[in-house]
Amino acid sequence: MEQQQAGSVVGIWRYPVKSMMGEELNASQVTERGLLGDRAYGLMDRSTGKVASAKNPRKWPRLFDFRAAYVDPPRPGAQLPEVRITLPDGAVLTSSQADLDQTLSRVLQREVTLEKADPGRQPGPRSRVPTPRAPEPARAEEYWPDMEGLDYRDTVTDFDMPEHTFFDLAVVHVLTTATLDRLRELYPQGRFEVRRFRPNIVVRAPDDANGFVENDWIGSTVRIGDDVRLSVTGPCPRCVMTTLPQGDLPKDSGILRTAARHNQTNVGVYATVVRGGEVRRGAAITVEEPVAAPLQV
Repeated sequence: MEQQQAGSVVGIWRYPVKSMMGEELNASQVTERGLLGDRAYGLMDRSTGKVASAKNPRKWPRLFDFRAAYVDPPRPGAQLPEVRITLPDGAVLTSSQADLDQTLSRVLQREVTLEKADPGRQPGPRSRVPTPRAPEPARAEEYWPDMEGLDYRDTVTDFDMPEHTFFDLAVVHVLTTATLDRLRELYPQGRFEVRRFRPNIVVRAPDDANGFVENDWIGSTVRIGDDVRLSVTGPCPRCVMTTLPQGDLPKDSGILRTAARHNQTNVGVYATVVRGGEVRRGAAITVEEPVAAPLQV
């Protein structure tokens, strides 16, 4: 294998409840399902059976006003701890509260239930609640704005999530600072901040790295520290979520438009876990590129 030093970890993010704001970490265990506890929960729309997603902000305009974090750090092999959910008005709920679903439904103005992605494999405080969802993959909706470069325009489509998960496409999303810097160059008035893109692992690229450097990692193995190995499977296509306001970040369609014009809507890459372990801030990133077999003549 040819190895390339690709920087170091400067950010680690976990999102306990799909489409809510998450928590920034100093370290996390990585399992075959990504960061331990990531997207372990989702809100199920009782009227449709689909998972609530900020990808359809016309139906779910307030999800980014909620924040989710674990009460205690999750531990491998143990039950997931309770999730603490902070509401838009600052009130705090936990996943074990009997009136949780009723309160969330009232605030969201839609009947919802908080469910686990896979109760059989990720035990936790709500595993006692039977899930009405059938074993087929969970589904969600995505709104496509009327914008050049997207697969659809001004329409809503459905998509399946990987089986037994609340992930969109893959269990780990990696993003480099080089990509963010390049986007800022292309659209200086836009605020290209990490939280717009909801990655799991943010990599500080070397000073001489320019452009969308992680595009070149596709098909390679990324080594993080001594233990973790990720197989980079493809680019991360972006959606309307990147344009939505959150906190002090304003609504800005130029964020997605810039990615569409200059990188086929992609920002970052997706990966699967080859070998788990602990990932920490400051850990070195190495890209292991397969050596091509010699040409047979």
